[in-house]
Amino acid sequence: MLQKALIPIAVFLVVLIALSFGETVGREVLSWIESITGLVLENFADVYYALHDYVSRHTNKIILALVLTVPISIWLLRNHGESFAKNASQRKIAIVLAIFLGWLGAHRFYLGQIGWGIVYLVIFWLFVPLVVVISLIDAIRYFFMTEEEFRPER
Repeated sequence: MLQKALIPIAVFLVVLIALSFGETVGREVLSWIESITGLVLENFADVYYALHDYVSRHTNKIILALVLTVPISIWLLRNHGESFAKNASQRKIAIVLAIFLGWLGAHRFYLGQIGWGIVYLVIFWLFVPLVVVISLIDAIRYFFMTEEEFRPER
């Protein structure tokens, strides 16, 4: 069930990124990463204002991304929904979450490790680069584990 809910989110993010950074991908991505890192290190309110500013300046792109997300997600779920549920394992999903949202502890929350997820959020608030490195280490650990080795960790 969760895998089917993640599909529209992933499609939306891919479409939004493609629309936002399609013209000058390299330069825009690097400046975006630099600006987000600087804002996160200063204050969480700055991130909110940056997102608010982005939404107000690019409302049309966001609406277009949402409009494109709905039919693509419906098509994917109708035609390939069973294969997504069949091929995905908790370990694989935890790896993807650790890589992309590990700095928020999403992989720990997904695995039911609420305490560790909160620890990741506290570390994120104190020192962002440390939590990014820790989450990438988790992704690497999960990648080299077998399904049997991964199960007892829950």
